[in-house]
Amino acid sequence: MRGMFTCGVLDVMMRHGIAFDAAAGISAGAVFGCNYKSGQAGRAVRYNKQYCGDPRYCSLRSLLKTGDLYGADFCYRELPDVLDVFDRKAFRENPMAFYVGATDVRSGRCVYHECSDGGAEDMLWLRASASMPVVSRPVAVGDRLLLDGGISDAVPFAFMESRGYRHNVIVLTQPGGYRKQPASAMPVMRLLMRRTPKIAEAMSVRHEMYNRQMEAIDRREASGEALVIRPPRSLGIRRTERDPEVLERVYQIGVQEAERRLPDIESFLSAASSGMRPLAPA
Repeated sequence: MRGMFTCGVLDVMMRHGIAFDAAAGISAGAVFGCNYKSGQAGRAVRYNKQYCGDPRYCSLRSLLKTGDLYGADFCYRELPDVLDVFDRKAFRENPMAFYVGATDVRSGRCVYHECSDGGAEDMLWLRASASMPVVSRPVAVGDRLLLDGGISDAVPFAFMESRGYRHNVIVLTQPGGYRKQPASAMPVMRLLMRRTPKIAEAMSVRHEMYNRQMEAIDRREASGEALVIRPPRSLGIRRTERDPEVLERVYQIGVQEAERRLPDIESFLSAASSGMRPLAPA
């Protein structure tokens, strides 16, 4: 739920008409970020605040009953189709490419899918990207079994660069200087993930992958190749936060930070689109 910060950032950019050639999302960045392509500012924070306490959305009951902490049918059918409708027409017609990453259970590597119409296959990929290990069932998509993309690729900037996008706006949900420590519960997690050894292996070195990515992002930010938006301080929110007031607070931190950085964002994108090299931050 640190992704509420991302929602605030994205909503400000949407409301100011900032468009991108492409975007990529991982985990919460995928399920919340898809609203950028559908142009639905405010939707993600709205439905999270409304349903965060609903046991169909996220609960131990859902985990015990369905195998998913976040109820798959509620989150990826009832909510987008009935309760807070996802605008598939707008999603389909927006020319911005939108990529979602998920971790292949058999290889432990991140694989990507371009979501084009918001239909059944895209919804499976969105669900897979945000399906946390241990508390979610692997999601079958074609001949693949998939779980949370953040297991193997925390921030998809390298993927975007591999697609030819050299100047990226990167939204992070931890403050500057944050580095991840090894998971203290890894011995227990290995036991729980014994049927998915490649996932267990990727989880055991996830902190190393994440920290390498942060160092690479810092270098890109310093050189002006990337513009990074991050919270000014730790967000103080639980992974599965159920308090609407906390969700709103973190969302507003994202709004405030995006509004503060709006001139930087516009300048960065203007320079990149004109073929000029964006300037490194002062």
